[in-house]
Amino acid sequence: MTAFVSYVWRSSSAGARIARLALTPLSGLFGVMVALRNAAFDARARRGTLGVPALPALSVGNLTVGGTGKTPVASWFVDRLRAGGASPALVLRGYGDDEWRVHGLLTPGVPVVVAPERAVGLVTARNQQCDCAVLDDAFQHRQVARAQDVVLVSADAWQGRVRLLPSGPYREPLESLNRASVAVITVKAASADTVQAVWAAIRRAAPSVPIAQLRLAPSGVRLAATIGGSAQSIPLGLQHDLAWLAGRETVLISAIADPDAFGRQMAAAGAIVQYHAVYADHYAFKAADVSDIVARAGPSVAVVCTLKDAVKLVPLWPRAGAALWYVSQTVVVEQGAEILEQVVARVLGARRATIPTAG
Repeated sequence: MTAFVSYVWRSSSAGARIARLALTPLSGLFGVMVALRNAAFDARARRGTLGVPALPALSVGNLTVGGTGKTPVASWFVDRLRAGGASPALVLRGYGDDEWRVHGLLTPGVPVVVAPERAVGLVTARNQQCDCAVLDDAFQHRQVARAQDVVLVSADAWQGRVRLLPSGPYREPLESLNRASVAVITVKAASADTVQAVWAAIRRAAPSVPIAQLRLAPSGVRLAATIGGSAQSIPLGLQHDLAWLAGRETVLISAIADPDAFGRQMAAAGAIVQYHAVYADHYAFKAADVSDIVARAGPSVAVVCTLKDAVKLVPLWPRAGAALWYVSQTVVVEQGAEILEQVVARVLGARRATIPTAG
């Protein structure tokens, strides 16, 4: 999203409130269109006329425009399916030039299929000898049936009120969670009170839907130039635990949907943030951007970005000047582990039902 869109959606200033008020009629119209679309798909589901997927699929989606942690959570589910003996693929639409690269780094050896039409992506995955798939950002892509629907709700982006596009970031109302298999609250740096408010809102909107809670925690700091190497292959001094940031002067870079949560995470780790260079989600960095950041940082300041940003910045980063470091998010299950295991088990069960038996 652009800086102006983020301002309109999130700011409490008078200007942002006026802009949201002016856009409210369009949000009402958008809500009617969403309701009609969902009603049509619900009717098709009752008749059994939704597309039959080429593989059993687990969808990891959300209700908003980005910022909930879909990439690390989708990769986590891939790892759980592999642990259960499956050969999964990751199928995604492929916004920008970063998502598929990050998935390739988080889940090495797993086919990453970029396909705007998920049905086509599932056929491609099957042709690559996969027996199930995780669909990244497919809750609204209802043309193909799925074995399980996991929907993420970010506590860090929670504002207490759901505003549909264009006056807010929501693609669907909270009540759409009623068609989910499980609602998953993701937490980066949100307060306990905010997390509890999200739990309460989901309970009101979708009382019969199970809820789990995941924390997306920075797993450490690595030199961006080492991207692609395993933790075991990276020499000491080129990777550190998060405590390395404590008391260290830092410049942050982020081109993600929720840069504020990333900034709060780094501040919580003790980083002394001198400057946070914020760009639009999926932004394509230019050499001029890098030159500006390096000039601001100076050689003794740590420049830290997300993995999503690092895959695009590394080719542009100069050898002289401040080094570029990145953090990636580790998924920690805080509540509802048994619910998430049931989701995985159902996909594995659907997979086994489609594997031909010998004889």
